[in-house]
Amino acid sequence: MEHSPRSRLPADQRRVLIEDAAVRLFAASGYAGTRLDDIAAAADVTKPILYRHFRSKKALYLALLAGHGQGQLRFVGPAPSPDSFSARLPLLLDGWFARVEERPDIWKMIFSDTTGDADIQSARLRLQAGARTIIIGALEAQPELSIPPDELLLIAELVRAGTVGLALWKLDHPETPRPLLVDLVTRAMRGLLDRPG
Repeated sequence: MEHSPRSRLPADQRRVLIEDAAVRLFAASGYAGTRLDDIAAAADVTKPILYRHFRSKKALYLALLAGHGQGQLRFVGPAPSPDSFSARLPLLLDGWFARVEERPDIWKMIFSDTTGDADIQSARLRLQAGARTIIIGALEAQPELSIPPDELLLIAELVRAGTVGLALWKLDHPETPRPLLVDLVTRAMRGLLDRPG
């Protein structure tokens, strides 16, 4: 195997190659079914090179989860707009489902894999909590919405779990049109958020 072209790569580019290979393998085989040897081979690096970037398989997996958690912040936000949140909702949802389609492996790794020790399970729960917090923040920032405090967390979890469920459906059924998913979630969320006057 020829390593000389990769050996001249800057460390940050090599790290990206390792992470991309790891995501593909974790998505396909889960944490428990993936070995560092497999990741090194898929990234076309030696195992000592891999260890320069990540001290263990667990450290690599947790780093990938943490990176995704930081990326969640770009999912939804109170973007300035004269339109109501309800009117902007289809665009926000379309953007989210587009991100799922663009990086299916990372979403399969996060949503489908249930293997790993207590630290990994805890990291997954933090991701879920982070997503709920982002959704709550987005909802609270909309002046036209008036959601009772005792419903806010439940609505955020319903939105989070529902969109995750449909994202998994889309990954398993790629023929499902994204506009259909966006329309269904939009109607469901409008039903939750539009309270009788």
